[in-house]
Amino acid sequence: MSVSACVQTTLDGAVLIEIEVQPGASRQGVVGFNRWRGRLQVAVKAEAEKGKANNAVCSVLSTIFKKQVEVVAGHTSRQKKVSVNGMTANEIITVLEGLVEPD
Repeated sequence: MSVSACVQTTLDGAVLIEIEVQPGASRQGVVGFNRWRGRLQVAVKAEAEKGKANNAVCSVLSTIFKKQVEVVAGHTSRQKKVSVNGMTANEIITVLEGLVEPD
C-alpha cells in the first residue's frame, strides 16, 4: 500500500488526508505511513487536551504543504481526516512521497 491510499477527493472537490496522530511526541512532523491502517503518521509535541494536538497537526501540515489545513473529522480521536485547501490530490501525494520513505 502506498501513501496515495490515505489521500482522497470528495465529490465537492475537497482533498482529504487520513492521518494518525501521535500526541506528546519528542519531535514534530510526518514520521511515517501506517500500511495496515492506510494512514499518514504525524507526531506533535502538544498533548491531546483542549484541541492543542489538533492545532499542532494543522500547524505541522500547513508548514509542509504551505496551504491552509483543517481537521474535518476525528477531533477527539488519534485517527483524523484533514482537509488541505488549494491543492490537488496528485500534488499532495507528490509532497508526501518525498517525506515518507518507500518500502
